[in-house]
Amino acid sequence: MLHFHSTVAALAVVTAASAAQAETINVLVENGGEMMQKAIAEQFTASTGIDVNFVVVPYQGVFDKLSAEIASGNSNYDVATIDVVWTAKFAPYVEDISALFTDDVKSDMAPALLADAQFEGRYVGMPTWANAEIILYRKDLFEDPAEQAAFADEYGYDLAPPANWQQWRDIAKFFTRDTNGDGEIDIWGTDVIGGTSEEWMSEVLQAGSPGVMLDDDGNVIVDNEAHRVALENYIAPHCIDHSAPANVNEISWGEAQNLFYQGKTAMMKFWAHAYRMVPEDSVVYGKVGAAPMMAGPAGIGVVPGPWYNVIPSTAAHKDAARQYVAFAFEHNALGIDSPLGLAAANSAYESYEDKSGYEHFKPLLETLAGPATRGRPLDVHYQEMVDEAFLPALQEALTCDADLDDVLANAKETLEDIVN
Repeated sequence: MLHFHSTVAALAVVTAASAAQAETINVLVENGGEMMQKAIAEQFTASTGIDVNFVVVPYQGVFDKLSAEIASGNSNYDVATIDVVWTAKFAPYVEDISALFTDDVKSDMAPALLADAQFEGRYVGMPTWANAEIILYRKDLFEDPAEQAAFADEYGYDLAPPANWQQWRDIAKFFTRDTNGDGEIDIWGTDVIGGTSEEWMSEVLQAGSPGVMLDDDGNVIVDNEAHRVALENYIAPHCIDHSAPANVNEISWGEAQNLFYQGKTAMMKFWAHAYRMVPEDSVVYGKVGAAPMMAGPAGIGVVPGPWYNVIPSTAAHKDAARQYVAFAFEHNALGIDSPLGLAAANSAYESYEDKSGYEHFKPLLETLAGPATRGRPLDVHYQEMVDEAFLPALQEALTCDADLDDVLANAKETLEDIVN
C-alpha cells in the first residue's frame, strides 16, 4: 500500500473549532462508488472520528445533484465522486487539491489518470478507482492442443492472446465457425460494438493520434490519418472478415458481455472488472483468461474509465473533506474487496495481482500504463460530440459501403460546429 502519511498528518492538523464542525462529511456518490469506498470510510472514521455519510443516487443523479448544488450555492456535499467525463463541467466549481499530489502520490498512478486529475493547470480530483478494457478470452479454446496446431498450420505462428491488430483479426477469423454442421455460424471469434464508440477511440490512440476527436489545443482532428486507419481496422472484422455477429449497431457492452458469457464469442475487449463477474452457470465459467489490450502502431492504448473524488467549492467542511480524499487514495486497496473490485493506485492493484482470482490485474495495470493510453477530451461538450458526431460516424462506417474519408469529413464539420 502507498505510504504518504506526512500528507495525511499535515491535513489532520486542523483547528479544534473546525474539527468540531466536521463531525460528519457528506459524500455524493452512485451505488458502485459507495460500495468501493465503504470500507475506506469505516477506516477513516476509526482514524479521525469523522463520520462519512454517503448520499447514494443513480449515475445521472450525481451529475444532476452536483449541478443543482453549484447553481444554488448550497453546501449539501463535502465530497462528490464523479465520472471523468464530467470533469470539464465541474472543474471551475471545485477546490484546487494540488497540495495532495505529492511525488509519492503522482508516482503511484498511471500517467493517464494523473493527466485527467488536472484541469487548466490545477489538480481538481483524486482518482478513486479506474477501469480499462483489456482482452478476455476463452482459455479452453486457446489452450486446446488441437486448436493450437490448427492455428499454427493456418497462420504460421503460435496461438496466444492477440498482441496486435493483425493477430486480433487472424484469431477472430480462426474461431468463427459452424460447430454443429447446420450451416449457421454458432461461435464467432469476437464481437464488434456499434452501440458505443469507446473501442474505436482506443484504436485511434493505438494508431498514434495525439487525442480522440480533439488535440491538446482543442482543434478538431477527427479526420487525421490515425482516426481513419483506426476506423478502417475497427470495422474490418465486421465488413471484411465476417468474424463477428452481423447486428453490430445493436451491440453495446451489455450485449457483448452476454455473447461471451454464453460461449458465443472466443474473445472480447471488455472492462477488466468483468473477469470476476462470470456467472457460475456460464459455459465459460472458470475458463476465462485475461491479457493486456492489443497494441497498434503506437503501442498499447485505451481510453480508461476513472472516477475522481472532488471537493465542491460549496463544501461546508473542506478541511475534513481534504483529509478524506487523501485517506481514500492512501487506503485505496480497501475498495478491491467490493463487488466491482477496482482501485486507482498502482500499489493497490499490485498488492492483489498475485492472488488467485485477480489474474486480470497485471494486464489491467499494463494497459493503464500503455504508451498510447489517454483520457477522453476534457471538454464540456464531450457527450454532445460523441452523440452528434463520433458515434454516428462509426455507425455509418459499419454499413460497410460508406466512404471513410467522407464519413470523417462530415464528423469534423459537425464537431467544429459543436466546439466553436
